[in-house]
Amino acid sequence: MKKQFNRMKQLANQTVGRQVIERRMELVRVVSHNTHKRMVSCLQGHIGAEAEKRHKKLPLTALSQAMVESGSQLGEDSLIGKMMEVCGDAENGLASELMQHELQLEKDVLDPLSQLAEVDIPNILKQRKQLAKLVLDYDSARARWLQATKSIISGTNTQALTAKADLLKEEMDEAMNKVELCKDQLAADMYSFSSKEGDYARYFVTLLEAQADYHRKSLTVLETVLPTIQAQQDSWTEKPAFGTGLEEHLKRSGREIALPLEACVMMLLETGMKEEGLFRIAAGASKLKKLKAALDCSTSQLEEFYSDPHAVAGALKSYLRELPEPLMTYQLYDDWIQASSVSDPDKRLQALWVVCDKLPKNNKTNFRYLVKFLAKLAQDSEVNKMNASNIAIVLGPNLLWAKTEGTLAEMAAATSVHVVAIVEPIIQHADWFFPEDVEFNVSGMFAMPTPASNHNNHLDYESGTIERKRPGSMVGPENDTIRCPDLLPTRLHVMDRSNGGVLSNSDLIVSAL
Repeated sequence: MKKQFNRMKQLANQTVGRQVIERRMELVRVVSHNTHKRMVSCLQGHIGAEAEKRHKKLPLTALSQAMVESGSQLGEDSLIGKMMEVCGDAENGLASELMQHELQLEKDVLDPLSQLAEVDIPNILKQRKQLAKLVLDYDSARARWLQATKSIISGTNTQALTAKADLLKEEMDEAMNKVELCKDQLAADMYSFSSKEGDYARYFVTLLEAQADYHRKSLTVLETVLPTIQAQQDSWTEKPAFGTGLEEHLKRSGREIALPLEACVMMLLETGMKEEGLFRIAAGASKLKKLKAALDCSTSQLEEFYSDPHAVAGALKSYLRELPEPLMTYQLYDDWIQASSVSDPDKRLQALWVVCDKLPKNNKTNFRYLVKFLAKLAQDSEVNKMNASNIAIVLGPNLLWAKTEGTLAEMAAATSVHVVAIVEPIIQHADWFFPEDVEFNVSGMFAMPTPASNHNNHLDYESGTIERKRPGSMVGPENDTIRCPDLLPTRLHVMDRSNGGVLSNSDLIVSAL
């Protein structure tokens, strides 16, 4: 009895175990089927197609062909055309990587998942149905055998009934054998499935590994082409001047003076020098926007703007204001402020001169160009009402501001008083700060009006020494020239007209501050 009970318990445990595995198998079949379906929908190529055909049908391939063809239509003279051709080649490389990736996914992930969900698990589940059918056959055979044995007891033809019962017994035994074989096969397949769950789970590791490999290869394609396309971008000289750093703009354009600066100065020299309130009166927004756009694309077709000097002046102010770093630089901001704070007028000019000499080469060249023009503008102040002070007030905050947080207007307002004190004397004494003559038509692109003679600049080359007339604040009844050897304003020799020589014990050491 105890042995029979243990056997029944063992069979019950086996049955429960098989039921657990069966339920899991059904769930695995459903989730595998759904995952396979979703993965197929993520593919861009046609599943099952050959590599070449698959590549041609990819959206990236169509994009690549369209970009290359469009680039060819635009030609080599167009930066957009060059970029589209390079990008088209890159997209074609990405399409190739995508095609290889999808083929690998199909082979290593999609096909095994499909096999598991559509073949392997359904076959095992079919065996379960087959087992149920065989059990029914066995039960039927057994019922017939039991009926035959009862008939032997109550029947008269015992020999015939016994023979029939024996045949039914063989049929029942055969049915039982089929049940046991099917049951063993089902159990083996189910246990095999359970033991291979780790292998099935490996499909998803393979998926991520394949995706990682695909993205690495795609990144390599992009990283290979990016330096090429960036080099083409950097070599393209046609780039907006407004908002671009002075150094970069000059390097790209191969210019000495920034294009907006030269163009605006040349137009103002032609038609704006007598215009009242130049730089003070605002220009029409649409006209200003149009002029800035014209200057940004480096066009020389600017004739229509000559008749609107206020728009030209506004464009010049906008260019200076939109520089990433002010023309007079952030680095020298404190030096400019300190120099403007010197109380003695003569020493203040010398201090400003020293700071001006510290400007980077390109900044100094463009600053000199602008200052010489502004000084020329101030000469007509009786007509245009823009003397050095007025010019410094409206233009100075666009030349220098502090490197602090806040809008440009806020920064300009915070430093405007100091800036005016810096810019005004530089404009007033432009020929002392920058004694060299300036050729305003530097590039030769513009028609230059006949220049007025410069009466404020006196250069006397004598014994290798340059003599400059002193600014008004430094002129005395007996002393009117500064001799600055090698243009270094660190030592002043006061000349005495009475004896034509240098006064003894009168050397003035000037602090650069």
